[in-house]
Amino acid sequence: MPLPPSALAGSSALRDRYGPVALVTGASDGIGRAFARQLAAAGLDLVLVARREAALAELARELQDRHGIAARVLAANLAEAAQVERVARAAADRDVGLLVAAAGFGTSGPFVDGDPGTELAMIDVNCRALAQLTHAFARRFVERGRGGIVLMSSLVAFQGVPRAANYAATKAYVQTLAEGLHAELRPRGVDVLASAPGPVLSGFGQRAAMRITSGQTPDAVAAATLRALGRGATVRPGLLAKALEMSLKPLPRVGRVLMMGRVMAGMTAR
Repeated sequence: MPLPPSALAGSSALRDRYGPVALVTGASDGIGRAFARQLAAAGLDLVLVARREAALAELARELQDRHGIAARVLAANLAEAAQVERVARAAADRDVGLLVAAAGFGTSGPFVDGDPGTELAMIDVNCRALAQLTHAFARRFVERGRGGIVLMSSLVAFQGVPRAANYAATKAYVQTLAEGLHAELRPRGVDVLASAPGPVLSGFGQRAAMRITSGQTPDAVAAATLRALGRGATVRPGLLAKALEMSLKPLPRVGRVLMMGRVMAGMTAR
């Protein structure tokens, strides 16, 4: 049975449905940190994963003091397959029932002008590491008969995007994977959700060299996503994401590509 829309905030609904522990990647900042705070408020113990150990440790102390939960810190560079495997192994002794794969980054500008190493590292983090962790935890969830998986897609996942071509392609992979796994795993007790927000006011834009002047907060994205978990394959959290979707929906795919190219040109003008 899906969780009712109002069941999550300040309640034990997530813990009751999925179990006592959630693993959150990208937990040191932005949307990942927002997920961690909201899951702690719902009473889940946490495994926090990101590159910056000091930031994770500070967050763990905050959540333990405020909510009385247990939080384990796992510092890892998810661009390296061996470190992704280390994360999966390190969490094997916890009854993890919810995976929130929020780690990721973007680039912008003409693809041919980008740094090849950075573009390939983005594929490693956004796609390969996500698939590696999803595979590991999906197997565990099927064995335990229940679980939840949140994969961070994006508005850009639904068409090619000039000046963010590789980033959009990584999110198209995430979106397609989530849709397929939603159908595969739901009969086996595992909920899979793609969360596809529009612009988000976080550190993402600065790292991607994008000017994001309006958008949703990470807290709003995390809250809407958790409310939607168990209710469908994809959520577009917030009014802005829904409005952008409706403005693009009537256009043929080539028209959406052109429109998103204009939007991205405005966001990446130097």
